[in-house]
Amino acid sequence: MHCDYLVQILTARVYDVAQETPLEYAPNLSARLNNKLLLKREDMQSVFSFKLRGAYNKMAKMPPDLLAKGVIAASAGNHAQGVALAASRLQTQAIIVMPITTPKVKVEAVKARGGIVVLHGDTYDDAYAYARQLEAEKGLTFIHPFDDPYVIAGQGTIGMEILRQYQLPIHAIFVAIGGGGLISGIAAYVKRLYPEIKIIGVEPVDANAMYQSLKAGYRVRLSQVGLFADGVAVREVGEETFRLCQQYVDDIILVDTDDTCAAIKDVFEDTRSILEPAGALAIAGAKAYVEREQIEGQTLIAVACGANMNFDRLRFVAERAELGERREAIFAVTIPEKPGSLRKFCDCLGKRSITEFNYRIADEKIAHIFVGVQIENRADAAKLRETFAAHGLETLDLTDDELTKLHLRHMVGGRSPLAHNELLYRFEFPEKPGALMQFVGSMSPNWNISLFHYRNNGADYGRIVVGMQVPPHEMEEWQAFLDKLGYQYWDETQNPAYKLFLK
Repeated sequence: MHCDYLVQILTARVYDVAQETPLEYAPNLSARLNNKLLLKREDMQSVFSFKLRGAYNKMAKMPPDLLAKGVIAASAGNHAQGVALAASRLQTQAIIVMPITTPKVKVEAVKARGGIVVLHGDTYDDAYAYARQLEAEKGLTFIHPFDDPYVIAGQGTIGMEILRQYQLPIHAIFVAIGGGGLISGIAAYVKRLYPEIKIIGVEPVDANAMYQSLKAGYRVRLSQVGLFADGVAVREVGEETFRLCQQYVDDIILVDTDDTCAAIKDVFEDTRSILEPAGALAIAGAKAYVEREQIEGQTLIAVACGANMNFDRLRFVAERAELGERREAIFAVTIPEKPGSLRKFCDCLGKRSITEFNYRIADEKIAHIFVGVQIENRADAAKLRETFAAHGLETLDLTDDELTKLHLRHMVGGRSPLAHNELLYRFEFPEKPGALMQFVGSMSPNWNISLFHYRNNGADYGRIVVGMQVPPHEMEEWQAFLDKLGYQYWDETQNPAYKLFLK
């Protein structure tokens, strides 16, 4: 169906359930990007996503007799909640088929909005096929998450609001792409009125069905998709959405997981709201575009399209945000296993803050240190690596190594046959530049560090655990060192976990 989207969007029925969301200035991000960045806050809808607009418009435009028979949808996320809410408002029944693997929080959210949940299959594709089967068997109407003109028009009301809310020149509008319904609706409206405004799609590098399709000139079906930004984890874009994107979308930016995590953090710092990964894609794309195009003083709009975030993912997001900002570099540095080497290593770091420090004695001649360092940018990381090399310290840059970022950083260590007379102590100290260096610098050169772990967690206090080889006859000196240091400490030498894994 080729329809006049301008008319469809202007006459869309969305405001029975949706609110006109604010277009908010992001001061911190704008200052960093040297451009004016505005966020279209679709995360503030009652279902924490834009999806209720399209679902409600589709259902409100259905013939009453058809609507009365009920609707069905397949979704693991935000579309499910939108359909359930729309059905309860329009007083009809909604069956939502969700994969068995769907998190309980999302299943409960759909039930809370009056939807009947049917769990089927391991993937969205399984759920979709089963929903289509039930549609035929029960005489229901399938509400597609993106490939439907009424759904597209419902999402397009966001474009209408943006142009009404901001009437000065706009350089570009950034929109996340899953199946393409959101960007198609916004683009169809904006391009009819202001063709000079760029419409830029943003996809994850491992879920880039629209990017691949536009490049190929036909719809490409991905064999697998990355699931981090689950809201856009779509194997194949829609027919109608593909047609509209071919016609109206100027560019697609691809971003990785670290970029997305950094964008979640950026939005939190400006708004104190936490977006889900798919919801933050547009912001990550705007940042990447500014870096690529080197533009300044322009107005950019990013659609913050969802905030259905699982709380247990926040630890991962926080861990990866610094890397996504290019504010942290990770190195494996080899130093001689002898007193004074650690001091030399610290001198190379200069005034930079350490974010993480892992070490376990393993060899009589050399020591491998795993270290995270705060950097200004990637050039700063390269400079640091050169400094290590100039001092004869072999260095491996692990900043982009996925195995390191996900696992190895938490696994450095183990038992060591060389750790004789080892004491294990935890320390807590005020987190300020130089505090860690003060600790290293005030130790007796006779003592050998046999284990070290530190991670900057952004708190007021830094926490480290240290294995120290102190000869038994120097225990008084060790106690004097502890007293003079002035940091809070705990003796963990008898800790059962230490005895089990490290001693």
